[in-house]
Amino acid sequence: MKLSICTDVMGELSFTDMLDKCVKLGVEGIEMTGGGWSRAPHFRADELLSDRALLRTKLREIEARGLKIAALNCSANPLDPGAMGKRHREEMEQTIRLAGEIGVKTIVTMSGLPEAAPGDMVPNWLVYTKSWPDEMPERDRYQWEDRAFPLWHDLVKLAKEAGVEKYALENFSAMLVWNPETLFRLRSEVGPMVGMNLDPSHLMWMGADPIASARALGSAIHHCHGKDTRIERGLADVNGLFELKEVTDVANRSWNYVAVGAGRDLQWWKEFFSVVRMCGYNGWVSLEMEDFTMSTEAGIQSSIDALKATISR
Repeated sequence: MKLSICTDVMGELSFTDMLDKCVKLGVEGIEMTGGGWSRAPHFRADELLSDRALLRTKLREIEARGLKIAALNCSANPLDPGAMGKRHREEMEQTIRLAGEIGVKTIVTMSGLPEAAPGDMVPNWLVYTKSWPDEMPERDRYQWEDRAFPLWHDLVKLAKEAGVEKYALENFSAMLVWNPETLFRLRSEVGPMVGMNLDPSHLMWMGADPIASARALGSAIHHCHGKDTRIERGLADVNGLFELKEVTDVANRSWNYVAVGAGRDLQWWKEFFSVVRMCGYNGWVSLEMEDFTMSTEAGIQSSIDALKATISR
């Protein structure tokens, strides 16, 4: 496996300064955002599709430094019933087309989350659906069969036309796909082009074992994020793991995203990557650094050091 970095963490740097920073860090690849919730500071899809000269310039700068594009990312909610959903779907499609033009085969994104019933105006994450109250099974059916399946059939078709080979859906909360079981529910409908961006940090706070999740996913692992979570002693015991406080309120949260190695130790990470590799994945591991308990620089460097020491090559 090879080490890359999600470049949004260096969003304050210019494109060229970001690339130079990646070289100094010793990573081999970069995962850049094309749109969605990100402002896409380095590789915005709509901008590059409309300015081919700028696209060629950026590609030359990447190549000149010996870096590769690990994946294009467009984390978004294309199923939102409002204006944001329309914009996010457009930006996802632009990112897919851009990836196809430059030969990038993997799109990292999210499944999306729709409303619970026709006419609703906000997305609704249904965390209990098969029992009481009686209307819940129909809401679950509506979200998947009426909203998600048609969208993803269209996106799979678009990817095939563009030359993109894999969707890697992040197992993020408040999305229809948030764990292996929900991934397989979508995959069984739309086919094996849809797999998971295995992000262990989310599974940790959900109470799952990411190593067991990797075994269950097998060939459905399409990408991997290197990101850690620490369950905060005492606080999680009192309030549980559903955490609604701002991510910057680190002292009062039940759990926090932390630099790699600041949650699980390096022995755990060695086992995790060993199992991921054993399951057949031999692609990129992208550092996604969202640790607000330390400086960005310290978080990036300590995470890079930990990932270099633990990735199975």
